Amino acid sequence: MFSQLTDLDLRLIRVFLAIVDAGGVSPAQATLNVGQPTISTQLATLETRLGYRLCERGRGGFRLTARGEQFVDAARALLAAVESFGVQARNVGRKLVGTLDIGMIGHTPVSASARISDAIGRFRSRDQSVRFSILVRSPGELEELLLNGRIQIGIGYFWHRVPSLDYTEVFAEDQFAYCAKGHPLFARAGDVTPEQATAHEWAWRSYPLPEAEGSEAPRNITAVADNMEAVAMLVLSGITWATCRGISRRRSSSKGCSRR
Repeated sequence: MFSQLTDLDLRLIRVFLAIVDAGGVSPAQATLNVGQPTISTQLATLETRLGYRLCERGRGGFRLTARGEQFVDAARALLAAVESFGVQARNVGRKLVGTLDIGMIGHTPVSASARISDAIGRFRSRDQSVRFSILVRSPGELEELLLNGRIQIGIGYFWHRVPSLDYTEVFAEDQFAYCAKGHPLFARAGDVTPEQATAHEWAWRSYPLPEAEGSEAPRNITAVADNMEAVAMLVLSGITWATCRGISRRRSSSKGCSRR
């Protein structure tokens, strides 16, 4: 067992995690840029230092032992702590340090993205040493990540208010109905009533927007999606869909046919 953590131990732990991420000793050669015998020796050294076997390897393939699975979690937490300490140590005396995790929905309007970029630019002009981490998820996933503390800021559509979270309006969108070329309503764009539009098949968002005027779902919904790429695919398949202005209009083969 480790009695005192050394630089060698940290190097061996990084090698082990590289093996785990690659799915075996042989695949890890490309990541580590060393030969298989060297990797095997380093792995065996780590197991000797620990006093137990981390994984099974051989003709039967690569597989973590029960202790190995637990060690993976502990090792990742250790390296994350070491990295965090390094950032803080390098920036002692700076006002802000660490990582700011931001979650966003996909394909935000250009105007909204510009405002977010401006805000990040102003933030980075301050005396700080903050690393930005940005991921794209659906609104429901963003809310869950916020509640679990995995991200600090979520930018998306949130149809209800959780007491433990703070909400600030960042942007608003106009919603229109769109259909692809070849759809029965395509040639009648701008002259379609809601009743006529709802008689056709619709793809709809998988999350509600109760604060939006006229956001009630049509009756004839045959597909749902939570991102604009999936929506565009469904629109081009011949389904009518309600989407935001400025995203679908960039596609020359789709056309607004009725405002909702």
